Amino acid sequence: MNKNELIGAVAEASGLSRSDATKAVEGVFDTITGSLSKGDEVRLVGFGTFSVAKRKASEGRNPRTGEPMKIPASIQPKFKAGKGLKDSVNA
Repeated sequence: MNKNELIGAVAEASGLSRSDATKAVEGVFDTITGSLSKGDEVRLVGFGTFSVAKRKASEGRNPRTGEPMKIPASIQPKFKAGKGLKDSVNA
């Protein structure tokens, strides 16, 4: 399912117009993104938790040339599925 299909499914399930469903889906994505960029986590009970993790700088190798290169430190978004989501996928 891509973003347009998700918007269509939300519109159908909620009875919203497609444009209202687009605003709702975009609003959810923007809110999650904004919270993660501040370093907060978003916990949706039964669905899962969005969080950020700090990744340390490390030494890697260029796969083409084999020469060593530095990989800078970064902050990565993470998602951990909740019990309700895991159970519904495994049912």
